[in-house]
Amino acid sequence: MSAPAAPKPDTGESTGQPVRSFPKPKFTDAEAGALDFPSSKSRSYNYFKPAKMRATTYEDVTFDVQPDPERHLSQGWIYGFANGPGGYPKDWTALKSTDWHQFRDPNEEWEQTIYRNNANVVRQVQQNLANAKLSDAYASWTPSWATFIQRNLGAWMHAENGLGLHVFTAAQRSAPTNMLNNAICVNSAHKMRFAQDLALYNLDLTDTIEGFDGAVHRDVWHNDPVWQGVRENVELLTAEGDWAEAVFATNIIFEQLVGVLFRSLLVMQIAARNGDYVTPSLVGSGEHDYNRDLGYTRTLLRLLVNDEEHGEANRELLGQWSDKWIPLSLAAARDLQPIWSQPQERHVPFQDSFNTAKSGLRTVLEDLKIPVSKELDA
Repeated sequence: MSAPAAPKPDTGESTGQPVRSFPKPKFTDAEAGALDFPSSKSRSYNYFKPAKMRATTYEDVTFDVQPDPERHLSQGWIYGFANGPGGYPKDWTALKSTDWHQFRDPNEEWEQTIYRNNANVVRQVQQNLANAKLSDAYASWTPSWATFIQRNLGAWMHAENGLGLHVFTAAQRSAPTNMLNNAICVNSAHKMRFAQDLALYNLDLTDTIEGFDGAVHRDVWHNDPVWQGVRENVELLTAEGDWAEAVFATNIIFEQLVGVLFRSLLVMQIAARNGDYVTPSLVGSGEHDYNRDLGYTRTLLRLLVNDEEHGEANRELLGQWSDKWIPLSLAAARDLQPIWSQPQERHVPFQDSFNTAKSGLRTVLEDLKIPVSKELDA
């Protein structure tokens, strides 16, 4: 017995009605799904190559958050400026890189670490100040040291705030990747938080020490000849339009020759000899911040000076920037010399501190293969 024949498709002849024509679906690979990327065979997916075997949380929440036409946006930037370039133009700095996305912040700063680290610092500072009041720690200060703090540590507050608010806040918007933006933004937060710590400390001292003038620092910053070199240097840094030059000139040159000189090689060295065990803990937090910020800056510059295509040109340009900014910071540092003789108890001569600061800068420049300015040997 043979099988029944398959029914013929209805062409409409039996009913005399025309048959509707439907488009037939065609299944093709979606463009993104057909691509091979670092984690194609993994249960967790990302579109970048991790620095280590596996992506860190820092990389997962930071990398490619800011899209880039060279990586994902085939149609170009999704927004732009009126009569200008779109997105994050690379010509906002004269330095060049074959791949800006290679940068990784050695501090691995992301949202959680920013709040956690700064909260820990603020908590420690507040506890130290509260304990100082309870133990009447300021009673052992020499009068000359109180004058030194009200004038000079108060003046330094303006430098920190100016750099945080007008140098790093601007630079973090101009950098071409989110990894760079995050690192520079944290640098800005460090500076402004430290300036705020100094301001609150100034208020505490005004309320606690009889005769302490908590307002004199403004006149010192604007008019005292000792601080006018530092003020000029800071204001010129705030006016620098090239974001990478601003970061380099601040974190490598100004901080090494002026910041470390004042914070670490003066205040933290002689405070205890003048009966002050509180100020070093506060200033030390600012110095710790700078060491972290110096870390990401050196990582960035090392990436640029070792770039296969642009490394030599970058080193030459950084050498030119060094020749431009080092004389300004050296002059600012020399202008500070008179404050080394203001405290009653001191054991570190200015020239020794100055030579140590210059040696520190020379070491950083040599490590980065950047030509060392002859001004450092003067």
